[in-house]
Amino acid sequence: MKTKRLTAFCAGILLAGLAGSALVMQKPEDSTVRIVQDGVVLFQTDLQEAEDQTLSFVYEGRSNTVEIRDHQIRVAEADCPDRLCVETGWLRTALPIVCLPNHLVIEFADEAQEADIAVR
Repeated sequence: MKTKRLTAFCAGILLAGLAGSALVMQKPEDSTVRIVQDGVVLFQTDLQEAEDQTLSFVYEGRSNTVEIRDHQIRVAEADCPDRLCVETGWLRTALPIVCLPNHLVIEFADEAQEADIAVR
């Protein structure tokens, strides 16, 4: 009897986790993105209106090259050791692109504003 309850409990937790993940992974309705470094917004644009362009951001001698193309955004090149920010690819979900060594974050602006409000 205890085994069945434990199995049902674990299954419930798994389903709740999957449902929560699906909500986090959804692309926000707003297409405004911002690039933040050490809490300072360096660049903000609406991807639906943005023209194709390449931007460069430097932090302690290391750089990130950010590409906006076809109304999408990504880190195209980076001088960081692990290059996880480059491997992340295009920003497609509410999860931001983060380059920890260079303190750079690319995120949908509406998600960031909601998080700021919740923290306050």
